[in-house]
Amino acid sequence: MIHSPDTDAVVVGSGPNGLAAAITLARAKLRVVVLEAEAEIGGAVKTEASTLPGFLHDACASVLALAPGSPFFRTLALEEHGVEWVRPEVPLAHALAPGEAVALQRSVDATAAALGVDGAAWTSTMSPLVERWAELAPDLLAPLRLPRHPFAMARFGWSGVRSARSFARSRFAAEPARALFAGLAAHSFVPLDRPTTAAFGSVLAASAHAEGWPFARGGSRSLVDALARILRDLGGRIETDRRVVSLDDLPRARAALLDLTPRQILAIAGPRLTPSYRRKLAAFRYGPAAYKIDYALSAPIPWSAEPCRRAGVVHLGGDLEEIALAAREAWDGTIPERPFVLVAQPTIFDPSRAPSGRHTAWAYAHVPHACEVDLAESLEERIERFAPGFRSRVLARSVRSPRELERRNANLVGGDINGGAQHPAQLFARPVSWIDPYATSIAGLFLCSSSTPPGGGVHGMCGHLAALRALRELR
Repeated sequence: MIHSPDTDAVVVGSGPNGLAAAITLARAKLRVVVLEAEAEIGGAVKTEASTLPGFLHDACASVLALAPGSPFFRTLALEEHGVEWVRPEVPLAHALAPGEAVALQRSVDATAAALGVDGAAWTSTMSPLVERWAELAPDLLAPLRLPRHPFAMARFGWSGVRSARSFARSRFAAEPARALFAGLAAHSFVPLDRPTTAAFGSVLAASAHAEGWPFARGGSRSLVDALARILRDLGGRIETDRRVVSLDDLPRARAALLDLTPRQILAIAGPRLTPSYRRKLAAFRYGPAAYKIDYALSAPIPWSAEPCRRAGVVHLGGDLEEIALAAREAWDGTIPERPFVLVAQPTIFDPSRAPSGRHTAWAYAHVPHACEVDLAESLEERIERFAPGFRSRVLARSVRSPRELERRNANLVGGDINGGAQHPAQLFARPVSWIDPYATSIAGLFLCSSSTPPGGGVHGMCGHLAALRALRELR
């Protein structure tokens, strides 16, 4: 690409990965500009009053499970730039039935004590991961490669390659532990009988014990604001309302990094890509969707099970088989009769997000890709089953279907919040190659979105690793 006098590198997209890429390049003394199509930066990480004035809701990313432990974010001293982590002592409660729930607490021992017959199995599974979390994170949040800590990764990998369903059934004897693990693995949006889904359950459980599944006080937007301040302090620029529809729209630079998924990349760069690379991008599969509702509430959600009242996140999934069925139905394009629903209740721990005495919450269900069915009633019935009287506390709601999520953020194709299906083939070859996943068939053009390793989540590692790859080429 042609070098401009005032720009060495251009990044398209200002989500956490785009900003992470820009910061990495700016740290290497490159002159960087970030182009954002919307009026506000952040991508899927925005905070807004979408229901009533004074009620702050995170537009998409809210529970930032992987952010504090991100090897890249750890280098940025985010707390010095305005990010304050709020860590519930109970990161997660899993509702088994009305009035019955199991809690994943920050303490491995406290969690194990409540799991009865499976307490020892939970401890032996999670303690090694939690104790070595800081060592494991750089290998877990990276593309396929020789691990830096091979013995620790070997222990993790032995169980991680299995399906969550088989792992839970063989490792745990009773339903509470099985269901708790299955709900964690269901964050993959992949059927739980698929290989590697156990890895999702293990990683998310370990991160909850080690980091606490925090919220950012005041809303997730504070994380994006911090990243933007860091970039500007390094001399980087951000330009909003700069929609890119073709590579011709980019300023001349030595490198360009796209925080976009394959569908947008084909639209922007398709004619210049090689036919082989175009075919591979076109074959990229997007996963099931999220159907999300934000709530303004007059009081906290009246959960019938006490652990749910103390949790940052509540899974409404039932037992292992019910969760597995819902995951399979959403993957196959069928509306689940009993969808897997996740509920977050940040104002229990961060009252700054609502007027005094009031609360916010959000809930989303796993549904088929690009689902257009109105599921608001079904989702609220699911919550009401575990929290009788919930509807009477709803002051206002804001519904975001899969299509609405995509309309507000083009990277959320069909409501897929992970940048593409995270099944085994696309977990290791994402989006098209495991040898060089960030490069394209155009010299100087790189991918840095969650469609590259290590995939979905707010951790910035896709952008950081893509920028390191671009720097190797520039040098």
